[in-house]
Amino acid sequence: MSELAKRLEVVLIVPFYEKAGRGIYFNSAAVFDADGKHLGTTRKNHIADGPQYHEKYYFVPGNTGYPVYETRFGKIGIGICWDEWFPEVARILALQGAEILFYPSAIGSEPDHPNLSTRRIWEKAISTHGISNGVFIAAVNRVGQENHMTFYGGSFVSNPMGEILQSLDEEEGILLQEINKREIDDARNLLQFLRDRRPDTYGLILRQEAVHIVK
Repeated sequence: MSELAKRLEVVLIVPFYEKAGRGIYFNSAAVFDADGKHLGTTRKNHIADGPQYHEKYYFVPGNTGYPVYETRFGKIGIGICWDEWFPEVARILALQGAEILFYPSAIGSEPDHPNLSTRRIWEKAISTHGISNGVFIAAVNRVGQENHMTFYGGSFVSNPMGEILQSLDEEEGILLQEINKREIDDARNLLQFLRDRRPDTYGLILRQEAVHIVK
């Protein structure tokens, strides 16, 4: 992959099943810059468990935090699959300077809810991260069928205002989307979410247990 990135002069994000020790495995994504240099590896932090999504039997939670990579074409951050649903991940990556958030995913049918498709919910939730943080989003999702599960694809690119610039349906393909990073400044100067943050009031989100206020 390093040689391929160098030859094509592209940045490659390469998800893989990482063996870190005996019985220790991570859901990981390696990043190679356009000169072939390995910039680092992100390990998935949030490990899902549900019908036919038994990831806790395979992966341990990541220990790399939320790194941002300075590539030839800009600063990027990665959230792997279940990570992409958590707004905290997107905010942390944006605060560290990420301009584009990449989300490699494998999401599809819900065995306990055969008539439910979460595709539009997924698209809304992920593109909203772009609005809240003033960043571009590149969400990549698997397609096809395996063990009675159907992965619905829907890969897309959205801008810092949450607009879907391009998307795929339930098919394999390649999205080529030119972006202008000046749109990040335009969005953040209009919607001043980062300026008006109040981290001094956010202590509650650092607590695991739920807090119920009874009046």
